Order: sequence, then C-alpha cells, then structure tokens
Amino acid sequence: MVVTIRIAVPGRSGNNRPVASTGRMGWFVGVLAHLGGLVRLSGQTLRHTFKRPFESDLWADQLYSLGVRSLTITNVTLLFTGMVLAIQTAYSLAAYGGKAFVGDIVALSVVRELGPVLAALMVAGRVGAGITAEIGSMAVTEQVDALRALAANPVRKLVVPRVAALVLALPLLTILADTIALFGGLLMAIFEIGQSRAYYMGHVMGALTIADVASGVGKTVFFAFFIGVIACYNGLNARGGADGVGKATTNTVVVSSISVIISDFFLTKLFLLVL
Repeated sequence: MVVTIRIAVPGRSGNNRPVASTGRMGWFVGVLAHLGGLVRLSGQTLRHTFKRPFESDLWADQLYSLGVRSLTITNVTLLFTGMVLAIQTAYSLAAYGGKAFVGDIVALSVVRELGPVLAALMVAGRVGAGITAEIGSMAVTEQVDALRALAANPVRKLVVPRVAALVLALPLLTILADTIALFGGLLMAIFEIGQSRAYYMGHVMGALTIADVASGVGKTVFFAFFIGVIACYNGLNARGGADGVGKATTNTVVVSSISVIISDFFLTKLFLLVL
C-alpha cells in the first residue's frame, strides 16, 4: 500500500502547486493496516468460535481436509529429519563420544524444536496456501459478498471452521510426526551406528520429560492459529482476479512461515519460564 502525500508549494504566480511525495511512510502505514486487520480478524474469530450452534459439519470437513490430508507431508519430512539428525550426531561428535548420546540429542531436538517448527512450516506451505486460494477465489468472484447479502457471517462460515480445524489438527500432526522422527533416528542408530533398540530407546526415554513434550506441542497451538488467521485474512482481502489470488497466496506462505519462526523464539522463552 503506497500513500501519496501532496504538499502545497507556492509558485511564482502565487498559486499553490501540489507536489507528490512518497516514501517509507506509505510502507509503514500499510504494515500497520495489515497488522490491525489481522488483530481484528483474530478477535472476531475467537468471539465466534464459542458461539452456538457450532458448525460441526464444516469443522469435520476442514479437519479431514487440513489435518488428515497433511499426514503424508509432515511424516515424511520428520522421518528424514530424524534420520539425518542421527547420522550427523553420530559422525560429527564421534571424536567427543557423541555416538552414545544419539538418542538424547534426536529426542530433545525433535520434540522441543524441530518437530513443531517443521510441521508448522509444512502445514503453512500446503494448508495456508490452499486456504488463501480457496477463500480468495470466493472473494474475487463475489461469493463472500453473497454470503453477507444472505445475512451469513463470513467469519463464522469461512474463517472459524478452518482456524479451529488447524488448532485441533496441528498438535496431533506434530505428535505423530515426532514419533516418526524418533523412529527414523532408531533406524539409523541400529543400521548405521550399531546401537541396539533397547539402548537407543533407553536414552530417548531418559532424555525426555513431560515439560519437553508440553513445550513442543503447546507451541503448535499458537502456530496453527497464526497460520489460519493469516491465510483467511489474505484470502478475504484478495483483489484483482487470478493475479490477486496468486499474490495473496504467496504472501500467506511467506508471512505465515516468518510468523512461525519469529514466534518460536518468544514461545520458547515463555515455556522455559513457565514449565
């Protein structure tokens, strides 16, 4: 969004001559407007989430579409992440006796950080882009305006089911993906490093605590809410036909991914203080 500021400059004839001036102020105002819109949509989403009657059919459809159909991408990503992490730990720290702690490092790294963040990034790329494209197509074809004309609230019908489904699905996806990542580390520990299953699992179980699991899973609730709100906001505000929908989709992937990474830092500090 670019704001044009017109400054009146006296001319030779005494008449005022408008001079256009653009700069950083326009970019700053655009960022503030975008953040304000996200905060407003977040408040509306939270308010309508707990209003009855609940749209149970819409929630179930979105849980399947956004959650169940994301199982493959999150599980494959974390499987190979766990395998790579085990190999890197074993061979990079071999001179320092690091092979004995493969299970500890894989467990803590995956459960506390890599699992939640990578799962959220994969969901942001797949689900966030899909939500924006779907709602954006409805916005540019005036289907959202038609909902308003029929006295239906677009936030209740379009935003709440998607955000709620993400908030419910992403923690479950992360738990399953963490388990798959630990299994990948187990495979490398057995076939590449030569450890026994009991030895590896003993280190995994000894390293993890309830606080570690709660910290990792707790982050995903916030990640899911951020991804859902950003995707829905960009979709509702898409303009300019197919080109506008494409730009909104790209913006969703970029902004939601950055939001996940930045919020991960602050959430990590918070959970370290609380748990």
